[in-house]
Amino acid sequence: MNHLAHLLLAGDDPELQLGALLGDHVRGDVAACGYSRGVCDGIVLHRKVDLWTDQHALMSVARSLFQAPLRRYAGIMLDVYFDHLLSRSWTAHCDLSLQAFNQRTLKLLQRQHARLPASLQRFHHYARSTNVLARYAEPAMLQRVFVGIGQRLTRANPLPQALPTLQQHDATLQQLFSAFWPQLQTQCADFLHARCAEHALITAAASSQKL
Repeated sequence: MNHLAHLLLAGDDPELQLGALLGDHVRGDVAACGYSRGVCDGIVLHRKVDLWTDQHALMSVARSLFQAPLRRYAGIMLDVYFDHLLSRSWTAHCDLSLQAFNQRTLKLLQRQHARLPASLQRFHHYARSTNVLARYAEPAMLQRVFVGIGQRLTRANPLPQALPTLQQHDATLQQLFSAFWPQLQTQCADFLHARCAEHALITAAASSQKL
């Protein structure tokens, strides 16, 4: 899952949303990163979404669609293309329009800009200048994303040529995404519910110790 999916799975809490965006930019122990509890929960959720996605049997089927040399980069390709598929059916997944969702995210990044690591500040600038979060449904934007990722990788790679192959498998990938997305939503909802209950217990225990 890429930026758009991570943001949507984080729900309506701005701290969880910020954590969802920070997930690719914060390494190591989340508790030591200096962010609030809610932001840390968003970072952990991002990591769990990546793990659940990588380990799911449907994603193994999706990766098997690609031959070398694309197979090596199938995880990156699918993360981006699933944001594309999510965008195409956006109104079925979110009450906000895609444009409004994009603007809400850009405002969040602007408010938090000084707290962001340099790599996420660069993404903020890119997202603001391109409105990429609102444009994943556009093949031209998708191609631009693949070219950009390919250029950032240190070794030569076929990502700038990936889009035609993904489009060739579009119907199969749509079926896999449609089967996988509700399962991922359930996993995220269960995680957030458990996290909320855990925090409530900690808060109650702390309050009782003060009495």
